[in-house]
Amino acid sequence: MTVRESLQRAIRPSTTRSTGALWAKSLLNAVLFFGIFMLALPWLAHRLLPLPLAIPTVCRTWLAGALVLVGIGMWAVCLDTFSRHGKGTPLPMDAPRELVTTGLFGIIRNPIMAGELLVIWGETLYVASLGVVFYAVLITLGAHAAACYVEEPELRRRFGPAYDEYCARVPRWFPKVFGRRPRRIGDGR
Repeated sequence: MTVRESLQRAIRPSTTRSTGALWAKSLLNAVLFFGIFMLALPWLAHRLLPLPLAIPTVCRTWLAGALVLVGIGMWAVCLDTFSRHGKGTPLPMDAPRELVTTGLFGIIRNPIMAGELLVIWGETLYVASLGVVFYAVLITLGAHAAACYVEEPELRRRFGPAYDEYCARVPRWFPKVFGRRPRRIGDGR
């Protein structure tokens, strides 16, 4: 069994029925995730490679703050959507039982990861060290790989054609700006 298959098998639909309990589990996930991926690892990256970057103060404060606030806001809204509509949490062993396609999930397929990455990139701007930039690049690539090779195949297996239709409508990371995707030559539509 490959690592990818092992990770996919670790994803289990939630058996929790209470929305409050789902929120509590999501908050536990947040404490663990934020503690590890937004405090401990960036701190370690900065300590290992503390070379400062010349980033203008306005970017280090205002833009960084905006990214962090938007990211946390996206994350909180998505947790509510997961709890109420999906009947689950972001935790792989307590995943939503229902396919979530509403709210921010109707704009991009991975708004929780996107929100978390916004926080990490905001932190990267604020700290302005080469180590944290490397960390942010690695975690961004890791999130993309996890979405493509672990999460999406597992969701496709669990939700079948409904997930395929969702993927055809909703982009993975960046919202459609002008509504429809351009037609491909020979598409016939």
